[in-house]
Amino acid sequence: MLILASALIALGLLPAQAQFGPRGGGMSGPNFGGATGKLFGEHKAFNATMEMHATDASGNSVTMPGKLSFSAGKSRFEMNMADMKGSKMSPNAAAQMKSMGLDNIVAISRPDKKVSYTIYPGMKSYVENKISETAPTADPGDYNAEVTELGKETVDGHPCVKNKVVVTDKDNVKHESTVWNATDLKQFPVKIETHEQGGDATMLFKDISLDKPADTSFEIPDGFTKYDNMQTLMQTEMMKKMGGGGFGR
Repeated sequence: MLILASALIALGLLPAQAQFGPRGGGMSGPNFGGATGKLFGEHKAFNATMEMHATDASGNSVTMPGKLSFSAGKSRFEMNMADMKGSKMSPNAAAQMKSMGLDNIVAISRPDKKVSYTIYPGMKSYVENKISETAPTADPGDYNAEVTELGKETVDGHPCVKNKVVVTDKDNVKHESTVWNATDLKQFPVKIETHEQGGDATMLFKDISLDKPADTSFEIPDGFTKYDNMQTLMQTEMMKKMGGGGFGR
């Protein structure tokens, strides 16, 4: 029980500026609304492999790779906890998560429905959470971006223009980022660095496709069981494991 609890705590190690993390006991998908959405310009749909590296004010860091799909505000992020580096999760906790089917996670954000889903394919289960009404809006009119060119660099084989981008929201709050826009991918931001609240976050995009993802990417698979919170899911699944002769069998 304690091992599982520590494993779940590890899901929340990403800092706030990373734009995704725990929401009501589950994980929400990456949030490309608000100031972050402004950095993507005209790119409203794409698929990519995304590597997220984040360091908090205390110097703790974590790297999480995964597969990202985005379309008109909807996002899907597939991750495997075994691929996460630099977390405080112990090997025993990681093994226990795998034995329960918690290691593979799909986080879907649906602002159009005001909900997010945390899906556990290994359990054929998911948790549904409401998205706060105070979440950043995706309305471009609420944000103003000031771009200053810093130079030209190559990132992962893509020729890029390196820009400082300052996005100001409707409350006059400024969000500063350094963005590498690939000239061979219609100015797609292949790398984004931010520094807020004493922490740093870097998003690096690879294997980028500018094609629109299938609508089914943002839906719950057929036959999956819905839970209202993570606690209920854990209790139910642990009882199933115990009834079947224990964990890892």
